This record gives sequence, C-alpha cells and structure tokens, in this order.
Amino acid sequence: MNRTIRILAAILSMVMLLGLAACGSSSAPAPAAAPAASTADTSAPSVPSGVEDGVLTVAMECAYAPYNWAQPDDSNGAVPIKGTNMFANGYDVMTAKQICEANDWELEIVQLEWDSLIPAVMAGTVDAVIAGQSMTSERMESVDFAGPYLYASIVCLTLQNSQFASAQGKSDLAGGTATSQSGTIWYDSCLPQIEGANIATAAADAPSMLMALESGTVDFVCTDMPTAQGALIVYPDMVILDFAGSGDDFEVSEEEVNIGISVAKGNTVLLDAMNAVLSTKTADDFNALMAQATAIQPIG
Repeated sequence: MNRTIRILAAILSMVMLLGLAACGSSSAPAPAAAPAASTADTSAPSVPSGVEDGVLTVAMECAYAPYNWAQPDDSNGAVPIKGTNMFANGYDVMTAKQICEANDWELEIVQLEWDSLIPAVMAGTVDAVIAGQSMTSERMESVDFAGPYLYASIVCLTLQNSQFASAQGKSDLAGGTATSQSGTIWYDSCLPQIEGANIATAAADAPSMLMALESGTVDFVCTDMPTAQGALIVYPDMVILDFAGSGDDFEVSEEEVNIGISVAKGNTVLLDAMNAVLSTKTADDFNALMAQATAIQPIG
C-alpha cells in the first residue's frame, strides 16, 4: 500500500511540473511583444497627413498669375476649383499635379485669399498651400515648409513712359510712389530699402498691385521675376527693372527668395512625400515649368 502511494505521489509530482513548464512557455513571449507595440506607436505621425483618403487638398489664391489663376474651362490641364464652376491653372497647379502623380493622390484645389492661406493649413481646413510663398522664418513659426519649389529674384515694374524706366538701381527710385502686395517680403522688406520712396497702402493681391501701376496710382511696384514676366503679357506697356549685379540691388536673404509649400507643423508624412518629389528637380526644371505656365496664362 505504501509503495502504491509513493508511485501515485511521484506521478502527481511529474504532472504538476509539466503543467508549470507549460505555463512558463506560454507566458515567456509576452515581454518581447511590448517593444513591438511601442515601436509602432513611436513611428506614428503626430499630425494627420491629410492624404489618408488619397486626396491632397491645396489652397491658393487662384488670382496670382503665373503662379496660379482661375479660368472658365479645363483647357491646358486646369483643375476644378472646389465649390465653384471655375478651374485653376498655373505654376502652382502644375507643381501640385506632379506631386500628386508621384504619390497616386487626387488633387483638390481650394480658392482662398492670401491672408487666409496659412491659417487654413494651421486649422487643418486644407492639407497644404502652394501659392508662391517665401520660406521665411516668420512663417516657419506657424507652419513647416517643403521645398523650395522655385527660386524667385526680386525686381520692380514700372511703365515704359515713366521717369523711372531707366533706373539702374534702387537708389534711382527715390521720390517715387510705390506699392506691392500685402503680407509679402516685397512690401514689408524691399520697398523700405528705397530711401526717399513714398510707400502707398499695400495692395490686397497681385492683380490689384498691377492695376495700381497701370492706372498711374503708383510709379512702380516691387515683386518677383515670375510675377513681373507674367505681368508683361497682360500689360505690355510695363517694363521690368532688374538690379541684379548692379551693386544697388535689394538686399534679401535666401529664405526670402526660396519659394516653398506650407503644411501643418509636425506633418512629416506629407512633408517627406513632397520633398521626395521636389528634391529630384533643379532650378532649371523649375524655370522651365514656370515658362510653360507663363506661356498659357490668360491675357486680361
């Protein structure tokens, strides 16, 4: 009897040991699983990319040729403007299309006023702004920038019959009345460099700026080269004043002439995707595309 009890006790002990071993093997991998979940959480973007639905929503003025403009049809590859019966085209639209094609996204264009562009990105109303914005430190406090997608030098425009048409440097513009577009480096940084200039109220947008010059309200305006070249198509009586290399040019930093695409702070997914496309292009590529845009911009 005692021998039988000893045998049963031994068998029971073996069963218990096997059971404990089985519990140990099933719970052992658990600590290894935790780092995997942690890694996934760390890599997740802190801000939604906005293109989870496969649509890139881009804001622009649609009134800033040759960067962007509105037209009544889809000719030359124009894209519908959301909520309207108009279409958007121009350098900014062409750039947005290249980015979308590279990432297999659909493009949606939203028309907003200049001063509403960055707030729309910050609020998440749009995914990005492609609208000829300089990549300034001040703007970078509110948004992140992809790019540059263009390098734009600073020039002035005046009428061919103006007393300032022969100006060789910014000093020759002293005494003249000038304006530029509100919220731009042209108005805030460049015009104040002209000693003796009478700086008029800023224009709300580029068309208003050009109309002020054409109507004789001002003697000259300050802008960038692409905008000036586009203006000559609409206003052939204007002339570009380019002071590059004169020793009397506007003093601007690199950030002020680098044109970029603004996205929400921390939107690294969208930022990286855009930079992956833009980084493959050269200044010549940008200029060639701008020439295409200028050639098809509407007249009048």
